[in-house]
Amino acid sequence: MADHAGYRSGAGGGGGDVVGGRHGISSGELAAFVFYALVVGMAFGTLSEVIGELQRAAGAAERIGELLQARSEISAPPTGLQTLPQRISGRLALEGVSFAYPSRPERNAVDDLTLTVEPGETLALVGPSGAGKSTIFDLLLRFYDPGCGRILIEGVPAVQLDPHDLRRCFALVSQTPGLFFGSVEDNIRYGNVNASFEQVQAAARIAHAHEFILEMADGYRTHLGEDGLGLSGGQRQRLAIARALLVDAPILLLDEATSALDAQSEHLIQQALPSLMKGRTTLVIAHRLATVQNADRIAVMDQGQLVAVGTHQQLIASNPLYARLAALQFNAGVE
Repeated sequence: MADHAGYRSGAGGGGGDVVGGRHGISSGELAAFVFYALVVGMAFGTLSEVIGELQRAAGAAERIGELLQARSEISAPPTGLQTLPQRISGRLALEGVSFAYPSRPERNAVDDLTLTVEPGETLALVGPSGAGKSTIFDLLLRFYDPGCGRILIEGVPAVQLDPHDLRRCFALVSQTPGLFFGSVEDNIRYGNVNASFEQVQAAARIAHAHEFILEMADGYRTHLGEDGLGLSGGQRQRLAIARALLVDAPILLLDEATSALDAQSEHLIQQALPSLMKGRTTLVIAHRLATVQNADRIAVMDQGQLVAVGTHQQLIASNPLYARLAALQFNAGVE
């Protein structure tokens, strides 16, 4: 606004001089002056925008540098390091585990949890939001270590394992799978960088992803945007399942893998999951009980505590919280 006022003032004063014949200013010289003033003014305006962008970029670069330099507090123990066999059976045990997130140290997200999962078993974790279900996955993957108690993988305490050795035993399919800028093939192969193209295709077929991949512009070589931009939720989940198949880990973690999908996408995912779960120890987090009622066992969580474990039918009859959740979801029409 001030720039425009300056232009108007200069043009008005110069115009008066031209009309009055003062200072020997011609109309052409006045026009040239106004034109160059506009060019210089716009240049300074653009320069200020560029300086603002550079300042924001410098701040972002500093934050990225801090992130790259950050070191995890979870590491291999300096003494007493143990290793797991190349292929484990998938036995898990949590013994008296308690944990509070650093941001909320006054409240245990998991409180005195004792639970054993046998090799090849499918265990569902259910309960209200905030019950501690996802925290169990965080602890199993050693994103955090428990404040009390211990977690054992194949009978070995997790804290005595190198985190990389431990995490190779797990494959995770989350509610919002992480996809990266790159080809479809590379995104699937992220689960096993040494996999052949034939293995990538085989995993995609089992995950019911092969058909929609072939319909894309360049098939498996189609480049995806950041976070799978342009793909539906069901398509992203099927790519995540294909990736998990390539990982071929003995323990599978499914964190709300179908909760945000439409009926058709959920149906395709449910068709793919049995192949993924076959021969693996599987832990499933679910709000929708219909997706887990056939699990071998169901663990009911509430306020960080394990309140009941059993089959769907056993819990309907014996646990009021589970029975209430089932009544709400099935409208009391549970078989």
